[in-house]
Amino acid sequence: MKDSSILFPGAPADEGTDQGMPPAVEQPASQRQRKSGRVGDWVARHSALAAFPFVLGGALLLWEALVRWQDYPVFILPRPGHVLQKALAMAADGSLLRHAKATVTEVGAGLLIGLTLAFILGYWLGRSRTLDRILSPYLVASQTIPVVAIAPLLVIWFGSGLLSKVLITTIMVFFPTLVSTIIGIRNVDPGLRELMRSLRAGRRQLFLKLELPAALPVIFGGLKLSVILAVVGAVVGEFVGADVGLGFLINLGRGVLDTPMIFVAVLMIVLLAQAMYWSVTLLESYLLRWRQLGLKDSD
Repeated sequence: MKDSSILFPGAPADEGTDQGMPPAVEQPASQRQRKSGRVGDWVARHSALAAFPFVLGGALLLWEALVRWQDYPVFILPRPGHVLQKALAMAADGSLLRHAKATVTEVGAGLLIGLTLAFILGYWLGRSRTLDRILSPYLVASQTIPVVAIAPLLVIWFGSGLLSKVLITTIMVFFPTLVSTIIGIRNVDPGLRELMRSLRAGRRQLFLKLELPAALPVIFGGLKLSVILAVVGAVVGEFVGADVGLGFLINLGRGVLDTPMIFVAVLMIVLLAQAMYWSVTLLESYLLRWRQLGLKDSD
């Protein structure tokens, strides 16, 4: 019988009836810790989701109790039931959908234009230090002017219709995405660029296979901020001058002391911003799933 140390190097010599059998392999403690950590992350995420209805219910109860305790009139602080009744009435007559649709259109158009310009300019600024030195002072100076200050001018120049709101939204979303794109492109490993060039990769292959995948994690950081600012920009434009939109609803409610209408508009704005943010988060998870798999493998 051959010695088991020949078949399994590093194993002790065979004894008794266990000749030729490899020793049992115990699961490393690090693997057990990783599994328990993943279970803990899953529990933490789903616990937060499960707790949300209770947190929301508690907030509504406190709101109701405060109004009853202080006996506020409806035009000062309405009860949650009053806000719900107003929302249902506006949904029934179609006004809520009409105003929400106008704001969503402004946000979508502003995002499309602003993100496209930011990606294109950010890519070239990230690739060219010379171009960055020339344009950066002007780009930074443009961001020192509050959008609220120039919004009335844009409404005067371009009217109170869709165009002025789209321009305001474009200005709001442009800079965060521009900066994140520049940083993302500059973070690409120069050694990998040289390797791709040595393999005769063209400009398109270099962008699609290396630069874009490497820059996406940083770009998505700016994109999450941009989608929220897009909603803010659209509402600011509607505040300044509009006859439709969620911002217009707030102005209308303020003018006629219809506080429940103001609450409905504010809640719709919050829901829109949340929907935009989580849509980008889901897109990020889908496009960067390769990165998550790589991080798990490296653990």
